[in-house]
Amino acid sequence: MANIEPAVVCSQLVRLYGERRALDGIDLTLGQGRTLVVFGPNGAGKTTLLRVLATLLRPSDGEASLLGSDLRKEGWKVRSKIGFLGHQSLCYGDLTARENLSYHARLHGLAEPAKRIEALLDQTGLSGRGDERVFGYSRGMLQRLAICRAVLHEPQVLLLDEPRSNLDPAAIELVEPLIGAGGGRTRVIASHDPAGGLAEADLVLGLRDGAAVLLAPPAQVTADQIGELYR
Repeated sequence: MANIEPAVVCSQLVRLYGERRALDGIDLTLGQGRTLVVFGPNGAGKTTLLRVLATLLRPSDGEASLLGSDLRKEGWKVRSKIGFLGHQSLCYGDLTARENLSYHARLHGLAEPAKRIEALLDQTGLSGRGDERVFGYSRGMLQRLAICRAVLHEPQVLLLDEPRSNLDPAAIELVEPLIGAGGGRTRVIASHDPAGGLAEADLVLGLRDGAAVLLAPPAQVTADQIGELYR
């Protein structure tokens, strides 16, 4: 059997903001097609970890690799394989939904972008309002559009920061095929939802003050252990 490179490897990963250690010696390995769910209070380092893996921040020390590429030296090799959903939509308010997705499609060099864009807008219930400027969208509509942007190029790795925030149950049902498990995608998800996070995780990481205080399969983690991270 061929040796398959892990999707994510971190070894003593450190990220500094001035003298503060936003990430403090993180060690983890995540296999391809698996889901890592990251828990921790605000400021624990969840978003910083996602941004490092998305190549938006460089590690200050230690090592981080994605799909076999060292993110300190060759992050450019994997950017096209990453779908990143952060707290900001990365969509332009003065453009329509279709214009925003067309712009990102050009950045990714998509073939037949119109077909892909229409499929996503239809999937997320936005097709009827796809020609409206985004500045008039509700927070839930903007979140759905941001999810469309993140998955537009069908990335191998999804990095998702509280992806279901601002979404009502009906909207969550619409986007779940795009951000849920399946299709062989590797996912790293920052979450504040113990029950939901444990249900979709293959591996759980608990952060506090930038350090990993919990790293285990979900079967070995209880909701009380996750709750302790927030106390």
